[in-house]
Amino acid sequence: MWTAEFDRFVAPARARPQLWRTLLGFATIAAAYVAGFFAIVVILLVALGPDEGASYLGLFATGGTPTLVVMFLMMFAAPFAATVGVARLLHARPGRGLFGPNLWRDFALATGIAGAIYLVVGLLLPMSFTPEPNTPLTLFLTFLPIALVAILIQTGAEELAFRGYLQQQLAARFRSPLAWMVFPAILFGVIHLDPTAGLEKAWMVLPPTLFGLLAADLTRVTGSIGLAWGLHFLNNCSAFLIVSLKGNMSGLALYTTPFTAEALSLRSPLLWQEMLVTVIVWACIRLWIARRRRPATV
Repeated sequence: MWTAEFDRFVAPARARPQLWRTLLGFATIAAAYVAGFFAIVVILLVALGPDEGASYLGLFATGGTPTLVVMFLMMFAAPFAATVGVARLLHARPGRGLFGPNLWRDFALATGIAGAIYLVVGLLLPMSFTPEPNTPLTLFLTFLPIALVAILIQTGAEELAFRGYLQQQLAARFRSPLAWMVFPAILFGVIHLDPTAGLEKAWMVLPPTLFGLLAADLTRVTGSIGLAWGLHFLNNCSAFLIVSLKGNMSGLALYTTPFTAEALSLRSPLLWQEMLVTVIVWACIRLWIARRRRPATV
């Protein structure tokens, strides 16, 4: 499970690997996320007034508006900055060590492979539902540049916190992949749960947990969060911009499903198709890396 690249990635975290530092650091990152959310709420209430602001925030229940979705994604700048700050203040190391080498090269590689596979799957596999038009094309194109930046920040903050900070720090403290690979993946899945959904929807941790495991593996193999970030970015672009679940942060998407998340079950084809495509993308990225590293033959 341990690679030379991953060993170099973890090395800066070994100077201060104490578990209390990691727990305090991750709690600080989580607090920054909460603070970012409340900052957005306060800004809207002050700008629009208490009544109109509360009414506008209530639109989240039906998917939100393009502006609301962009604001929500942009608030991840707070935990992004907090993760870099935690590395410096609690662990006395530069925040750039959380990213690893070849960041943008690997990011581009993952987005390219994932984009190609998503396109092929979208063209060849029949959908189990008929998408409903949502955001008008002109409005969508107006918001597209800032939406891409917002998704880059949101996915970057999550990768930095889970694959950059938490995976690094736990690997510096524990040798077992159960600690630095499986645990962060499960935690990543849990934070994506709707707290109002109830235990009967606990199975919804499966897709994000699977993604967390695969992203951790890509980080393990390359010693960088570039591939994981690129895959995460492309995945969320698809979910936020192309086809969203109705009522689930769908205010930016060109299309929505004709059903909400509440209609999904463990037997839903959409759930298993999503996980299968994620595994296929991960496998193709791993094959590309193996091919790139294979020594040339004469």
